[in-house]
Amino acid sequence: MEQSNLINKGKKMIILGFTIIGVLFVLYGRYQDPELLTPSAIDTIQRIAYGFYITLVAAFGAIAIGIFRYHKGKVETNGKDLSTIIALVTWSSKSRKIFLSTFVGYGIFFALISGTLVYQPEINFVTHYGAVIPSGFIAPCCDEPGYMPKIIVYITEHIGLQIIPINLVLQIIVSYLVGLNVSIAVTAYSISKKGGGISTIGAATGLFIACPTCAGTFLSIFIGTASGIALSVALSQMQTFLIGISIPILIVTPYLMARKLRNADGSCKINFER
Repeated sequence: MEQSNLINKGKKMIILGFTIIGVLFVLYGRYQDPELLTPSAIDTIQRIAYGFYITLVAAFGAIAIGIFRYHKGKVETNGKDLSTIIALVTWSSKSRKIFLSTFVGYGIFFALISGTLVYQPEINFVTHYGAVIPSGFIAPCCDEPGYMPKIIVYITEHIGLQIIPINLVLQIIVSYLVGLNVSIAVTAYSISKKGGGISTIGAATGLFIACPTCAGTFLSIFIGTASGIALSVALSQMQTFLIGISIPILIVTPYLMARKLRNADGSCKINFER
C-alpha cells in the first residue's frame, strides 16, 4: 500500500509539473504584444519574466521529485509490468552513473546544436553588441509563445548563452529520455542492443527539435547552401511533426527493450544490485 501511494504521489507531481509549465507558457504569451511594452509597464513585465523562470524551475523540481518517487515505488513493489522492469534496470548505481553522464553530455551537445550555448569566434560581443563581459539579462518581450522571456548571458567576447524557454524544456526532456535509453541499453547490452536503432533515431530527431535551422546548416554542408536553406525552412514548418516523432520514440524504446529483459513469468531476467 505504501509503495502504491508513493507511485501515485509521483504521478501526480509529474502531471502537476507539466501542467504548470503549460499554463506558464500560455499566461506569459499574453505579454508578447509590443504595444504592452510601455515605459510604465516594462518594470512589471520584467518582474513577471523573473517569476516565469522561478516558477519554471519549481515545476521541473516537482517533476524530478515525482519521477524519483515513481521510480522508487516501482522498485519497491517489484512487480512484473514493463515499467517495473525499467525501474529495476535503471536503479543500480552503475545505471545511475551512466544516466547522469549521458544526460549531461547529451544536454551539452543539444545546447550546442540548438544555439543555447553560443560560440561565435568571428563576432566580438563587446564590439558588436556593446556587451559587458561577463554579464547577463532577461529579455521579456517580444516573440512567439514559448520563446520568451529569453535569458542572454555573455561569458566571454565570443562565448555566451541564449536560453529560450521552449528549447530549455525540450532539452531537458529529450536529454532525460536519451539518458534513460542509454542506461538501459548499456546495463543490459547483450539483450537490448537489438532495440538500439530506434533509440538512435529518436535521439537524432530530438536534436533538431529546438533548432530546425541547425538541421538545414548541416544539410547545406552536404547538399549545398541553397538546398540547405530550403530544407531548413521545410524543417521549421515541420517542427511539431519532429517533436511528435522524437519524444514518443524515446518513450517507447525503453518498453521495447524491457520486453527483452522480462522472463515468461513477467520477472526481470537479470538480478541488479539496488
